Amino acid sequence: MNDSLAYLRTPAAIRERAEKMLSYVEDGKSAWFALDSNGLEAAVQATLEVTRRRFANPADIPFHSRWRQFEAGGRDRWAALAEKLNGLPKEEIARRRIDLAVVSVLLDAGAGPAWSYREPGTGETYARSEGLGVASFHMFANGAFSRDARGDPLRVDAERLAALTPADIAMGFQVRAHNPLTGLEGRAELLRKLGGVGLDRPGALFDIMATRSEVKAASILAAVLDKLSPIWPLPMGDVWPHPVIGLVPFHKLSQWLSYSLVEPLQGAELKVVELDQLTGLPEYRNGGLLVDAGALRPKQRALLEKTFVAGDQPIVEWRALTVALLDRIAQHVRVHLGLDAARLPLVKVLEAGTWFAGRALAAERRPGGGPPIAVASDGTVF
Repeated sequence: MNDSLAYLRTPAAIRERAEKMLSYVEDGKSAWFALDSNGLEAAVQATLEVTRRRFANPADIPFHSRWRQFEAGGRDRWAALAEKLNGLPKEEIARRRIDLAVVSVLLDAGAGPAWSYREPGTGETYARSEGLGVASFHMFANGAFSRDARGDPLRVDAERLAALTPADIAMGFQVRAHNPLTGLEGRAELLRKLGGVGLDRPGALFDIMATRSEVKAASILAAVLDKLSPIWPLPMGDVWPHPVIGLVPFHKLSQWLSYSLVEPLQGAELKVVELDQLTGLPEYRNGGLLVDAGALRPKQRALLEKTFVAGDQPIVEWRALTVALLDRIAQHVRVHLGLDAARLPLVKVLEAGTWFAGRALAAERRPGGGPPIAVASDGTVF
C-alpha cells in the first residue's frame, strides 16, 4: 500500500481509499454502517428534486465554491466591491480574489447551531455557511486582513494575519455570549499560521498556479497542499487512520479551497481543466444526506447519540463513504438529466445538488437542522 505523503495528497489517493471503504462496508465488515441501495436512490431523488427546483436550466448551475456564499440573499457582493479595483491588472484582481477566498475558506468550518451574523447595511441575518461567508467577506472589505486597512483595504497580508487574535475574529463575526461560534480559537490559529507559511499574501498562489494558460484542477490542489500544509494541526493534514483500510486522506478544506480558486483563475483568463479529478467534499451536509436519505444505515444507536471527533473510526468511515457515494450520485443525476460529466461535473452536482439536499433533509428531521451524526469541531475539518 502506498502511504507516502506525496500519494496521500492526491485526489487519486482520496478516491482509492474511499472505494476500499465502500467495498469494506458492502461486504458487511463495518461495525458502524450498512449500505442500502434504495436509500441511495432516495438520495439521488432528493438531489434531483432540489436541483430542478433551484435551476430550471442545468446550464445555469454554477460551481460549488465559496463565491456562492458571498452571493447569499441574492446579492452579488463581490461585483459591488470589485468596482473599487477598476484599473488594476486582471492578474492582481485574481490575487485579491484569492486573498479573500483563502481566508474565508479557512474560516468556514461548522459554525454551530447557535451562531448567526447580522449584515451591516442590509440588516439581514445569516447563519452557518452563508453567515460565515458574509462575515468574512465584510472583514475583508473593511481591511481587517490588510497591513494598510485605510489606504489599501481589499487585500490580505501575511504580517497582518500573523498578528490576528481570537478577539479579532470574534469582533468580525459578532461573537457574544448569546451568539457563540464553534471553534473560534482554531479558526484564529489557522489564520495566524497562514501568516507564517512563507507567502507574503495568499494571493501569491496565483503566481504559482498560473505558469500556463491551462491549469489542471489537481494542480490547484497540489499547490494548496504544498504551500499551506504547515497550517494544519496534524503533520499530514486531513488524513486519518482506519484499522482495516489504513491511512484515509480527505483534504476537505483544501479541496473546498481549490474549488473556490477556479473562478479567480478563470477571471484572469486562465482555463481550468479536469475539474472531476477533485472529489466530493466529505463534510456533514453531503454526509448527512446519505444518512438521512437511508443510503447509509447506522448499525449502532450510539452513532446517532454520541458526539465524536474527526479521528474516530465511525467518522473516518462516514467521510470516506461520502466521497465514494457522491461519485455514484453524480453518475445517476447525470443520467436522469441527460447530461455528461463535461456539462455537469461533480462540482456542479455538489452545488445543485447534494449540499442543499442534505441541508433540506436535516431541517425536516431535526430542530435547528444539525447533522445526523455529531462531530466536535475545532474549526479545521468540518
